[in-house]
Amino acid sequence: MSAHFGTRLRKGAVNTTVAALAVAALAASQAPDVTADGHGRQTAADAPSAADSGTGTESGATGNSPYYTDLPPLNSPNPAPSDGSSAPPAATGTNEAGIPATVLDAYKKAEAALAQAKPGCNMPWQLLAAIGNVESGQAGGGNVSADGTTVTPILGPVLNGVGFANISDTDNGAYDGDSTYDRAVGPMQFIPSTWAWAGRDGNGDGKKDPNNIYDAALAAGHYLCRYDWDMSSTSGMRSAILSYNNSTDYLNTVLSWLEYYRKGTHEVPDGSGSVPGNRSDDGTGFTPTLPSVPTAPGTPSTPAKPATPAKPATPAKPSTPPKPSPPAPTPTETVDHLEYAGTTSLTVMAGSTSTDRVATRAETAAGKTVAKVRIRFTIVGDTDTTFTGGETVATIATDSKGVALAPALRAGEKTGDFTVRATVLGRTVTALDHKATVTARAADALARTGDAALTCTAGGEFATRVEVKATYKGAAAGKVAATATLVKSADDQSANDKGPYFKDAAGNAVRTLDLRTDADGLLALPALYADDTAGTYLLRITTTGGATLTLELTVTAATPDPAPSESASSPASTEPEPTASGS
Repeated sequence: MSAHFGTRLRKGAVNTTVAALAVAALAASQAPDVTADGHGRQTAADAPSAADSGTGTESGATGNSPYYTDLPPLNSPNPAPSDGSSAPPAATGTNEAGIPATVLDAYKKAEAALAQAKPGCNMPWQLLAAIGNVESGQAGGGNVSADGTTVTPILGPVLNGVGFANISDTDNGAYDGDSTYDRAVGPMQFIPSTWAWAGRDGNGDGKKDPNNIYDAALAAGHYLCRYDWDMSSTSGMRSAILSYNNSTDYLNTVLSWLEYYRKGTHEVPDGSGSVPGNRSDDGTGFTPTLPSVPTAPGTPSTPAKPATPAKPATPAKPSTPPKPSPPAPTPTETVDHLEYAGTTSLTVMAGSTSTDRVATRAETAAGKTVAKVRIRFTIVGDTDTTFTGGETVATIATDSKGVALAPALRAGEKTGDFTVRATVLGRTVTALDHKATVTARAADALARTGDAALTCTAGGEFATRVEVKATYKGAAAGKVAATATLVKSADDQSANDKGPYFKDAAGNAVRTLDLRTDADGLLALPALYADDTAGTYLLRITTTGGATLTLELTVTAATPDPAPSESASSPASTEPEPTASGS
């Protein structure tokens, strides 16, 4: 017993040292917003909360299921080649540093896909590898088929509230085989309700399978990158990891493996990777179908001497067992209906993010608010609007006042009405619909960028071109529709039939143009020309949203050519004039 206890102490010392090094390395390499004590633990000022994680939910991607707690060894692997060449073969490096070939390929493909889809996230494949190791030991040591699907399912414990979260079935057992409660599924351990909106097709087979490492790795990357979190900053990475599993120990374990993999790793054959042996729940309730490792046969023990049978005691009269009390209902089971906790409808301009947010309150039949209930918000309708994380579904837990606040809406370019629908996960309750509308991009002010007089001689071309800038609430109003019209007068806004004009593609005179500001709100009008009518004219520019600007144009009469003189037009006479005769 003492030897075993000593081994555990030494192992704990090693793990604490690795965690300290990992947190210190992350803080040094990224940003100064992570603090740690001398043992690599976060300080009390840095303790995570649901608000820190940015999700407002307690269950995360995995339902806060148990995870592998093994930390990497102190001796880091050799750094990866700096010339971009392939890593060494499986024979080199430590077993812990090696990642099964198909699994490693899935992480790197997910990194490449996210670099295109969400470049601001800066997702490193090593973070996906760290989470994959902590969640499933790299898919059970790479126990996957050629297309990346686990040979046997990897399932977390039944989330029935006994030692774990209480999450009623959301997929009718389609992913986890349990139609009563949910279980975390696959190499990245997604619970079915999260996979329903976060799932991705990472291997291009037309399916979103949580048991496929390509699909699961890409889904994990998108999940971590929502809410515009940036993995190149410590705060962004910390929030993302805590949203996956809201535990400081989980955070530190993932960061330890992240720093380990950053210092180098290599590819090992599928099925030959090492599987961690320690879990946050000590294996209680966890039934992953991973490949078993044969153990060496032990020395048979000497059979114990049979004990002398005791004299049977007089049997006591059996007592009536107490009737078990029914289990207390979960918060979800007490929800009777949903109520609006704020605006019932909202409006957002195309290309912008809403300032108002949809809020829903969960209540019992008696009108009492219910905390810790998961509300799913879904964007429904023909729209390209998403939540700020780029998703159309978000799951948020109600706070102490029973209110779940959806992420802000980010409008696309498609205008019109749609719905944000709130439902209760794990319970059949009438959905609550919030109406939303996307309006066209607008400007509320227009101003010229120059002040040169707009003048022209009749029959000529204006030397100065008109350029204006559109703004909305003081900010540049990009991609806003505008109309430029040469009007008859200040009181008559119809198009003039004389005076200055634009030219269409065929060179014909036109006096109304439909235009659009550029991304910086600038609107450069084409050249203006004048007909033969001198005078003062008006150019009126209007935009969606009501911005108006009227400019004065002046056309001066052309200077006539000087009339020819009589002497210049008649030839001089060469004949002598007649003289008077005196005779």
